[in-house]
Amino acid sequence: MGAEKQPDLSLFLEILQTLERINAPYMVIGAFAATVYGITRVTYDIDIIVDLSEEHIDALADAYPMPRYYADPVMIRNSIEMGIMFNLIDTNRGEKADLVPLSGTLDYRAAFERRIRQLVEIPGAEPFEIWCARPEDVIHGKLMAWKEGRSRKHENDIFEMLVQNFLDESDEDKFDEGQIDKIAESLGVETYQFWQKIKSDAKKDATR
Repeated sequence: MGAEKQPDLSLFLEILQTLERINAPYMVIGAFAATVYGITRVTYDIDIIVDLSEEHIDALADAYPMPRYYADPVMIRNSIEMGIMFNLIDTNRGEKADLVPLSGTLDYRAAFERRIRQLVEIPGAEPFEIWCARPEDVIHGKLMAWKEGRSRKHENDIFEMLVQNFLDESDEDKFDEGQIDKIAESLGVETYQFWQKIKSDAKKDATR
């Protein structure tokens, strides 16, 4: 069996570093955020929530000029006004990154206010800090995604995050289990039972 293919995250990492440089408020969510908290699944996507002002829009467009890049400031403004996702495209590499305006993701506003700094370490790249959703908020998103599609990837991601949490002896990044209990309960009986089962299994795995 061949070696697992490593994702090319170069465009995403460049964009994160650009958002840092121009001081644009942002937050990484989803599977990439989950890798910070212990999942090992290979992911090619970084989900980025952004809260851009006019100054940030101009700086972002200037950082990715034509003809190599497509980062049309008019398109970005329109997307923010409509609250819909927009793309930054590297035409040389044929890659694109999706950015989601906070204006179109009202459910993430509370999570955005709680975002925290986390160190990202990727083979072949210098470690650097990013703004990341808290682990409770990452699990919240994955519980919602599981409820919608029952995907095993979300189940596995939550399980790995929990195992790492129970193995971690420091208190710095410990999850607030009580908060997630309430979140799971608010998502319905099936989701709450799923959460309790996966939490129990993760505790057993961590104590082996």
